[in-house]
Order: sequence, then C-alpha cells, then structure tokens
Amino acid sequence: MRRSGFTAAFLFVGGKYNESCFLIMPYCNTVCMNLFLRELSNQFPDDIVLLCCDGAAWHKSKMMDIPENIVLFYIPPYTPEMNPIEQIWKEIRKRGFKNEVFPSLDKVVDRLCLTICSLLPELISHITGRIWILNAFIGD
Repeated sequence: MRRSGFTAAFLFVGGKYNESCFLIMPYCNTVCMNLFLRELSNQFPDDIVLLCCDGAAWHKSKMMDIPENIVLFYIPPYTPEMNPIEQIWKEIRKRGFKNEVFPSLDKVVDRLCLTICSLLPELISHITGRIWILNAFIGD
C-alpha cells in the first residue's frame, strides 16, 4: 500500500495484564482518534479503561465519540513525564529506530509494528508501573 507521507500511531498499554492496543492510522485527527477509541473499547469490553491524554487537539475535540467503558483524563500542559506512554515511545525508539535511514514510509511502519509487538507485558509493566500510578488504583 502506498502512503501519502503522514502516518500516526495510536497506542494504549496497561490494563490488568499489561496488554496493549495499537492502530496505525493515516492522520492524527478526531476521526482517527474515534476509530482508536472504538477499537480499544472493543478489545476491553468488560473493563473500564482510563486513558491518559495530553493536550492534543484530537484528544479534546467536541466531535469525539467516547465509548461508555473509556474514561479520558488529561495531564497538565508540558508534562510528558506524567504520561506513561511517553516512556513506551522512548523504548520503541531505542529498540526499533536507532540511527537508520528507511527506504520508504512503509518500512518505517513495518518496523514500528514489529517493535510494538515485541514489547512483552513484563517490560510494559516495568516501564509504566510508576508507584504514583499504582497507588492511585491499589492504595498505599
């Protein structure tokens, strides 16, 4: 498939067993975010999913269609350290995108998918299991 030059990755990690859900989409916009939310909801139909969002426009659009089992919460501006997914992106860059030139966007997307799929639940837990997050759900 030939791509136009823009690609967005929507990624969720966490849950009781440190599962993940990701979609590679053509754009970062509300339509793609809604598709991701629907897929996330379908993948975890019996769970309440707390999804940490930053200030991206597509995270706050009035046109968002948020499924009943997903609750969005927002971190303050300019605080990526509060969003556990940022550490997952750091790990993805470290594992799959060292100093390398790719011949096409399709090859970048292929590598991204392989790298995300290689993240084991134990690693996800280690990266995202910050004590302040865990305490919020299981108490001190």
